[in-house]
Amino acid sequence: MSIAFVFPGQGAQSIGMGRALAEAYPAAQAVFDEVDAALGEKLSALIWDGDIETLTLTENAQPALMAMSIATLRALEAEGVTLDRATYVAGHSLGEYAALAAAGTFSVADTARLLRTRGLAMQQAVPVGQGAMAAVLGLDFTTATKVAQDAAQGQVCQVANENDPAQNVVSGDKDAVERACVLAKEAGAKRALMLPVSAPFHCALMAPAAEKMAEALESVTMHAPTVPLVANVSADAVSDPAQIKQLLAQQVTGQVRWKTSVEWMVAQGVTEFWELGAGKALSGMIRRIAKEAVTRNVGAPNDMTAILEG
Repeated sequence: MSIAFVFPGQGAQSIGMGRALAEAYPAAQAVFDEVDAALGEKLSALIWDGDIETLTLTENAQPALMAMSIATLRALEAEGVTLDRATYVAGHSLGEYAALAAAGTFSVADTARLLRTRGLAMQQAVPVGQGAMAAVLGLDFTTATKVAQDAAQGQVCQVANENDPAQNVVSGDKDAVERACVLAKEAGAKRALMLPVSAPFHCALMAPAAEKMAEALESVTMHAPTVPLVANVSADAVSDPAQIKQLLAQQVTGQVRWKTSVEWMVAQGVTEFWELGAGKALSGMIRRIAKEAVTRNVGAPNDMTAILEG
């Protein structure tokens, strides 16, 4: 049996996430305390008692979801389940930073600060209302790519996320993304719907944010991950810190190749995927990509019981 630990991305956040873990496991509470100290504010208070609109702001959601994922890992460790159980780590978009924090490439504090920088940079890269993203359901990646290319008409319109065999996300200028929705339906998509996001992530419009992240990554200490990372951009395993740094900067404008990443891990012998943190979105995608794979969700104390019994 080969296991991959995977870490969710933006959209999985919810008010109250991680509170039960922090109450049950001092090591999980310590993660939220460390993130609060790194950011100089009580992000944990927002996570547990704030409003969802403020938590969903990109600069808050990104470090919050990372904190939730690492708190989950620390709770697992307290039960004797350590990262060396995993053959690979991977994360969806910002989840890649949680994966790297889990594998020791970055400290939790540095990861929180990097994600705050990333969130602000991505939000500021494009004026509000100029960009958009849309989910296209029922088209394969090749068809979705052609739809995006045809919709561009001189503007930016790209496939940002290759999530599973029939779910792709397009990103770019709002007019172009709206055209892509129309063309997608004409091409046979079951649904093509605009997403409630504040910026067009993972497309060429994010170039200013990519530059800021490249600068930010130069300022932090990096170590080789204790478990190889399967990177979003390359959909392949990487352990060299210099290469990871390049891939993280590229990821801001590049595709999240989740489907290909999961297929690559399965081809290397991975049979189980443990989703650490908030929500179950990645597990759903994985089951649609690799029907034979086992998925486990870990994000609450009762999940620990299920894992230990398993």
